Amino acid sequence: MRDVYVAGVGMTQFAKHMDKSIKDLTRIALDRVIADAGIKLSDIEAAWFSNSGWGSSFGQDCIRGQVALRPSGIEGIPITNVENACAGGSTGLHHAWMAVASGLYECVLAIGAEKGYLEDKAKMFKGFWSGFDVENAEAHLKVLKAVSDSIKLGVPEGDAEGAGTSRSAFMDIYSAFCRWHMEKYGTTQKQVAIIASKDHFHSSMNPYAQFQKKMSVEEILAARLVSWPLTVPMCAPIGDGAAAAIVCSANFLKRLTNARPVKIRASILGSGTGRPLDAEDQDIAVRLSRKAYEKAGVGPQDINVAEVHDASSFGELHQTEALGFCKFGEGGAYAESGATTLGGKMPVNTSGGLISRGHPIGASGLGQIFELVTQLRHEAGNRQVKNCRLALAENGGGNLGFEDAAMCIHILERVG
Repeated sequence: MRDVYVAGVGMTQFAKHMDKSIKDLTRIALDRVIADAGIKLSDIEAAWFSNSGWGSSFGQDCIRGQVALRPSGIEGIPITNVENACAGGSTGLHHAWMAVASGLYECVLAIGAEKGYLEDKAKMFKGFWSGFDVENAEAHLKVLKAVSDSIKLGVPEGDAEGAGTSRSAFMDIYSAFCRWHMEKYGTTQKQVAIIASKDHFHSSMNPYAQFQKKMSVEEILAARLVSWPLTVPMCAPIGDGAAAAIVCSANFLKRLTNARPVKIRASILGSGTGRPLDAEDQDIAVRLSRKAYEKAGVGPQDINVAEVHDASSFGELHQTEALGFCKFGEGGAYAESGATTLGGKMPVNTSGGLISRGHPIGASGLGQIFELVTQLRHEAGNRQVKNCRLALAENGGGNLGFEDAAMCIHILERVG
């Protein structure tokens, strides 16, 4: 397998783009990634297009990439449509990496776009159920019951109404696992709020973020409840956006006059298993990250900055444990120590993460790559992690049983 590089990245701001279509958002991200890489549109030999909701929300069930990319001038080449729930963008990048590493292509595109926000709130929240087994909806409820039955920690009075009416069904999953973690390890709601506050601080320095306002721990704890112990600022917002990456070979890089490449040291894609609830050492992020570390020839102690999938702030807490940045049960204390903030031992979600940068599903994984490439180029401005050389992105999607249905791990390295 050949060495593979990210030659360029581009993205829109993640926000509620009421005046823009999927095609519009795709064009913006494409124009920016082409300019950043310093290539011509005709250099792109193949493309992977990630999207999850265009079909259920707007009726574009098929040929999404072909429809989205043709108005921007990409046609005739192989275009592969990628749907892997929230892990779609990183899955597209994985396949782009594989195509170049195999020697099939020299320069390819991974791009994701999503219109997640709908004025019809019932339709919008209903769409999240497609991230579970829709033919076996009872399985989702059984997961929640299994987690709830394993803990004694109650839910305070005033918890919000049920999923499907006012929130994503995934927030019930995150809140249940958070309560399980609180009971088993003594994690506190305040520690989860500290993570959220840290990410809102990071996003205040990110012009691409959906939210760019700092929030104190006290403000986060006092905010409207979504599903206890999670309040609104602890949960990823719904929004729109697009992000993209140009992936190429070392030979292609020689053609570029002002290249600022980042090397892909590892690209791992996997699926969840039916592991028992208590078998944390078998978690999908544990399994895949160890494969990624082995592939890259590094360990968690070598990573300088990470973007992890935090559809809720508890998700970030869990991933810092599963990825090996701290021990299981210590994620809350690890965040409280300041380790995961800028200037800390292991800065996590310097973009603001999903909860503050935003989470347009098909674009989120590539939004992580945008941030990490920017960090590794040392171009992140006020949110720059000093002297960073190695970065990790973890992007999960969907839910089956006690873990993500799909996940990608990427390890990136600064060149030069």
